[in-house]
Amino acid sequence: MSKWQGAAAICLNEHNRLLMVLQGTVEEEKTWAVPSGGKEAIEDFKACCIREVYEETGYIVDIIKEIYLKLNEVVEVRYFETVVTGGQMMIHDPDELIYDIAWKSKDEVTQLALTFPEDRTFLLSLFK
Repeated sequence: MSKWQGAAAICLNEHNRLLMVLQGTVEEEKTWAVPSGGKEAIEDFKACCIREVYEETGYIVDIIKEIYLKLNEVVEVRYFETVVTGGQMMIHDPDELIYDIAWKSKDEVTQLALTFPEDRTFLLSLFK
């Protein structure tokens, strides 16, 4: 069995708020995550990250650097520090899994229901 591969964007704005999306299938409880998704066969991880941010938020981003790797028996997710360079907040998600886009403060991230609760400590460590 091959690992699921994907990329995630870490984007903090000038107000020290983290770009996040509210997501889930129709029948699931909706939870918050940073923009992320699966890598297509023709993409590298950076291209996946850029595409996922655009699809889920409408923003165009540049990659600064890779900052975290989540690797276990079933997944390989590369987290990239990004910066918004264009676009506007709008959902373009072809999978129709995104319900809201928001810039969240550290205090908010502490309280949010997260899609990947194991990421909370890492996400909180990013705030200045």
